[in-house]
Amino acid sequence: MNCAGNPAEKCGAGGRMSVFATGNLTIYDVPVPQTTGLPGKWEYKGCIWEGVNKRIWKYQTILPANNSATECLNRCSQFGFMAGGMEYGQECFCGDVVDIDTNGGLPRPESECKTTCPGDPRYYCGAGSRLSWYAWSLSDPLYKWSYASGNDAGSYKFFVPGVVVPLITTVGVNGKITFVEKAGTGPPNSTGAFELDPSLAGNFSAAWRTMKGLKTDVFCSAGLTLPDKAGRQITIGGWSGTSTFGVRLYWPDGSPGNKSVNDWQENAADVHLQKGRWYPSGMVMSNGSMLVMGGESGSNSAAVPSLEVLPQAGPVIDLDWLRRTDPLNLYPFMFVLPGGGIFIGYYNEARILDPVTFDTTRMLPQIPGNVNNPGAGRTYPLEGAAMMMPQKAPYSEPVTMLICGGSTVGAAIATDNCVSIQPENPASNWTIERMPSQRVMPCIAALPDGTYLIANGAKQGVAGFGLANTPNFNAVLYDPSKPVNQRMTVMANTTVARLYHSEAILMQDGRVLISGSDPQDGKNPEEYRVEVFEPPYSLSGLPKPAYTITNKDWAYSQQVTISITAGSTGSMRASLMGAVSSTHGNSMGQRTIFPDISCSGSSCTITAPPDNKICPPGWYQLFILDGPTPSMSTWVRIGGDPAELGNWPASKSFTKPGI
Repeated sequence: MNCAGNPAEKCGAGGRMSVFATGNLTIYDVPVPQTTGLPGKWEYKGCIWEGVNKRIWKYQTILPANNSATECLNRCSQFGFMAGGMEYGQECFCGDVVDIDTNGGLPRPESECKTTCPGDPRYYCGAGSRLSWYAWSLSDPLYKWSYASGNDAGSYKFFVPGVVVPLITTVGVNGKITFVEKAGTGPPNSTGAFELDPSLAGNFSAAWRTMKGLKTDVFCSAGLTLPDKAGRQITIGGWSGTSTFGVRLYWPDGSPGNKSVNDWQENAADVHLQKGRWYPSGMVMSNGSMLVMGGESGSNSAAVPSLEVLPQAGPVIDLDWLRRTDPLNLYPFMFVLPGGGIFIGYYNEARILDPVTFDTTRMLPQIPGNVNNPGAGRTYPLEGAAMMMPQKAPYSEPVTMLICGGSTVGAAIATDNCVSIQPENPASNWTIERMPSQRVMPCIAALPDGTYLIANGAKQGVAGFGLANTPNFNAVLYDPSKPVNQRMTVMANTTVARLYHSEAILMQDGRVLISGSDPQDGKNPEEYRVEVFEPPYSLSGLPKPAYTITNKDWAYSQQVTISITAGSTGSMRASLMGAVSSTHGNSMGQRTIFPDISCSGSSCTITAPPDNKICPPGWYQLFILDGPTPSMSTWVRIGGDPAELGNWPASKSFTKPGI
């Protein structure tokens, strides 16, 4: 058309513009859906309509400056999602192909997906309520979950009626299991402590023993088994007032089928923490002392961002990084590393501490969160669970840490992945493995064959009373011997909701004791019933190996002889499972070690781990395995009592075994 001001010149036309420029003019092609140059194995599938006020995929990330197919799909595949798409130009969604049919997605002409991508205007990123969508090629899937059936899926079974909703469960060196409860959970006249004899589970009144001696509330305390020669149990901290300073000890006595008489011992005036702590963690250090870290000063009170050592050695040490991340760092994960440092996982961060100065020696990469929220956390109240993966003789491979589940602040979207890292490998970063379902408040039990049972928890919410919903009834078996992203097997389901204050702990027969749940949500009950999960090796019908042992107190690198009374020694293995106290997804004391074992005839020689860093001093369940099948365990102590806890505390209120 002629220009109105100068008819001799042309000024565009209907829907068309005459363009002038100074310098070089960059001419873009008309945008199209991106079909080439895609990352990985992504393939363009078309345009789909979500419908009115509907959403096909729930994981949404808004990227107003850089959204594109490349940016969005890289994000999806990093977290294991094999479908994804862009909408409204700036919105990225991740999910699964099956979600399209499930949530009513309908194909639409490509002409309806014509909003350009802010991160790459050469291409379209959907439109209003319409997604340009992509799928990962099934020829090379991002993950392969296995789905077990029959005995291969394991089995939940009712074990014994309970007498208490436990806060902490601990398998004692006497073969019995202690249950301690939050005050006020059980009957009004409850002593707050009970001991279960698994060998008498068929006789309710004989199986349970009422314990006495607790004088303060163990609500949200830490628990450990000491390396003293009696294998005493300790709970540390608690709820409100004097309880937060609490130090309580129990000397396990008796044996399966035989009566125990000892009770808990406590004298807060004589023996107490330097700082009151609610939701602290505890760990036996390589020198045999106990490290106590974190917590709050009482119920929803000020942070206690510090650490201290028991028996008391030096002052309380302030930790600015716990102060900065409060209140999302409670019950931090703590493990002694084979190199001597201390791994700490808290909120969405992790670091290694010097075991003497407690200074940070290495800050690890940020722990990944959810696909749409890198700020998702892993410790209470965004509660996940952590494990140290197996260490195997000759202990030359870097150790790997595993953290599963968690949640987010605000929307409380439960996390659907496990992450792992080799913290002592300078080049290591977190590996993300998608789980078959979302899970907050999981419990993980390490099994004697080197696998890990993931159980309990919810599919939505955070830890706390009434703060989660949709119980996760399914168990998952994680096998680190398999390739990454092929390690998870969907196992059997329970019918019992196991939410806040539930536990999972390895028993001496290789089964997992599942207990607790105190959700206070008006939907699910305080759970007294106690179950066991029977792993596939318990249901295979294969005979269990058996052995006898005389020496149950090992020095490092010592060679110990056992006599095999049942089973084939041709491919026999041995595993050492650290003494665990289970609470809030934290298995304090957990460790899995496969020592060297050699056999001749019916005699086998086990070489104890070489030092106090690979194997911190303490008590371990010794299993032998004939193929996949573990024996009954025997408790052995490794590394002695270097901190002389057997003479602690000095107070006459406590019975001491000596050293």
